[in-house]
Amino acid sequence: MTATALKIVDVHKSFGSSKIINGLHLEVLKGERHAVIGPNGAGKSTLFNLISGFYPVSSGYIELNGQIVTNLAPHLINRRGLSRSFQVTNIFPKMTVFENIRCALLWPMGYRHSFWHLVGNLKKVNAKAEEILERIRLADRRDIPAGLLAYADQRALEIGITIAGDADVILLDEPTAGMSLSETAHAVELIRTVTEGKTLLVVEHDMSVVFGLADRISVLVYGQVVATDIPEKIRQNAQVQEAYLGKEIA
Repeated sequence: MTATALKIVDVHKSFGSSKIINGLHLEVLKGERHAVIGPNGAGKSTLFNLISGFYPVSSGYIELNGQIVTNLAPHLINRRGLSRSFQVTNIFPKMTVFENIRCALLWPMGYRHSFWHLVGNLKKVNAKAEEILERIRLADRRDIPAGLLAYADQRALEIGITIAGDADVILLDEPTAGMSLSETAHAVELIRTVTEGKTLLVVEHDMSVVFGLADRISVLVYGQVVATDIPEKIRQNAQVQEAYLGKEIA
């Protein structure tokens, strides 16, 4: 039986009198690519913020690789093996593409509160940064300020930053939002490549991306998971079609 990488048990989240997540249960298996879909306001981004520690859980608990991480600070959850991207691109715009990746590598490669090292002399860190730039196909733009990259390349850079810490559980929040068809196809191939052998949980509105990328799909409606299954079973699920998918994928 495949082990569980991420387990969410009876999680609730309220903001004042507004219940956003309402008794949510979800299991993501090690090594799978798992998508979460649902209508606007279903609680998808809130769920990501709970998992990664940006919001405290009102009740329930979250496990990461068998360890309780409920309400830990985001940096502590990251150090236990989880990394995430955001809906809004989150990079250092005035730093070069290379510097963005190198910055993300410093802590996981052991250079923490280290004021006596010159980053330019860290050969292993610099080599790893170059390797990641090759993987995300931005090596030819390594010296460009990140804020000058095209939108799709900024998203690719954020994926590079997300994987730089070598976390084994990756959360991607709408990674192809705002992209053209060709940019989306490139992004999907990039995601497949960089998450090989890792566990991926992705929120995505583009159904062609979801059904082409995910091993399993969970459907979130009003803060609860109403279905989890392989893509073809989700496509055929009458309750899911009524709640979200509609006739276009029936």
